[in-house]
Amino acid sequence: MEKILVIGSGPIVIGQAAEFDYAGTQACRSLREEGYSVVLVNSNPATIMTDEETADRIYIEPLTPEFCERVIERERPWGLLATLGGQTGLNLASQLADLGVLERYGVKLLGTPLEAIRKAEDRELFRSLMREIREPVPESWIVESEAELEALLDTAPYPCIIRPAYTLGGTGGGVARDRDELWETGRKGLKLSMRSQLMVERSLLGWKEVEYEVMRDSKGNCITVCNMENLDPMGVHTGDSIVVAPSQTLSDIEYHMLRTASLKIIQSLGIEGGCNVQLAVNPKSFDYYVIEVNPRVSRSSALASKATGYPIARVAAKIAVGKTLDEIENAVTKTTKACFEPALDYVVVKIPRWPFDKFRTGDRRLSTQMKATGEVMAIARSFEEAMMKAVRGLEVASKDLTHPDTSLSDEALEDRLRHPTDERLWHLAEALRRGWTVKRVNEVSRVDPWFIEKLLGLVEVESRLVGLRTEPSAAREVFREALDSGFDLSTVARLSGLAPEEALDSASVRLEPSYKMVDTCAGEFESDTPYYYATREVEDDAAVPQNPISVL
Repeated sequence: MEKILVIGSGPIVIGQAAEFDYAGTQACRSLREEGYSVVLVNSNPATIMTDEETADRIYIEPLTPEFCERVIERERPWGLLATLGGQTGLNLASQLADLGVLERYGVKLLGTPLEAIRKAEDRELFRSLMREIREPVPESWIVESEAELEALLDTAPYPCIIRPAYTLGGTGGGVARDRDELWETGRKGLKLSMRSQLMVERSLLGWKEVEYEVMRDSKGNCITVCNMENLDPMGVHTGDSIVVAPSQTLSDIEYHMLRTASLKIIQSLGIEGGCNVQLAVNPKSFDYYVIEVNPRVSRSSALASKATGYPIARVAAKIAVGKTLDEIENAVTKTTKACFEPALDYVVVKIPRWPFDKFRTGDRRLSTQMKATGEVMAIARSFEEAMMKAVRGLEVASKDLTHPDTSLSDEALEDRLRHPTDERLWHLAEALRRGWTVKRVNEVSRVDPWFIEKLLGLVEVESRLVGLRTEPSAAREVFREALDSGFDLSTVARLSGLAPEEALDSASVRLEPSYKMVDTCAGEFESDTPYYYATREVEDDAAVPQNPISVL
């Protein structure tokens, strides 16, 4: 059997965690399905990816060019797949190519060509390509030395964004509001960039941030797997943002305009596999800018896979060995091909999980450098229900939108909304609880009014539950509304002042959830291996399990 070397993502660190372990494991299994012998190199023994059943040969070694060359010399693989190991795998493949290792041992780089990787990762090449295909990019300056950085200090438009090349999770980047911050952050970014290169970009703080997960094969077939919208505006790294799929505030014109741009970009780059396109949208017009492209399976790809049921990493691995989208079977339906775009008839909400409960002295302010170490994803029939399910899944002190500390002054609360922290969601709810208008919250936080209106609805349900302590006659109607909005029984009982058993009796509702299907095609085709999410509706998409788990 022909051997393929797969590079893993290395240690689990802030900005690069188990999502790449998930993708790499899918890829290894996908390649073995095609009859290839898989050799895996990964430095982390504490992941499922390095389980002995994942690959035929596993090397737990440092992910450096020296060790990787020794593995290549010993195993003599036919191909190298590096786009499933995050930025670590991508950077290592680039280094091996630059050192002549791949050419020396006759190893073919599978999937996205090296030239496409460089065009997407190198800030200058990417900017030039976007201008060539007439896709808008923000005004920016390329910096490759401290001397060039110093020359920019007095002319840069503040605030500005610093984006180092060849880094993950915004490492080394940030927002510079004055020349001192630009000098300090820029010097750090130059040191952390593999190519000692960064881009200083005109700020788009407050614009909407939207992502498209797109796939392309070697014959130019393209699809969009999923589009996602950040609740947080530009200025917060997407890994630190609450993300909603599909987008909720884009018009049909905006959706298709950005979809067309994403497909145009992946075609011009010549990507073969999965790709993540990040765009900024002006909330007051149809203007947009292309921010960056990840020419690999990204952190968002894992979210998109779980949100849609479309196995991006599995399909990307098959594309890497020459298969096309119209040849690859959809692993969920077993009746359609991978060229069918997923359809969502539900809402997905992702909330990041930060480690500040362990690192209490850490800087909790969120910026363009990612600080989250994980995330929670919830699926439901409405945004409100998905949001409340995700909040409960965070495993933090608050199981709803009530923050345990309500002693913040209005001035301090406004500062938290203007300069977000990991507790931004609770601060938004607290502002609404104090009677701030949607317009005021939007002007301070720059969060889209649609999201603020939805949070206001949840706060109003809270208020009606508390009101039952003095007016219990409306208990049945209010309890049903709260449960349908995603509140769990213990929260309903706590806010209304009743014991859970009393609340349930007063609501006169069935507590057991119904189960709805995720099958990638919104029920359009029969599905062989769908999965399910729990919600509060009368009809089930499948027979109720023997021992259903209540998620309410």
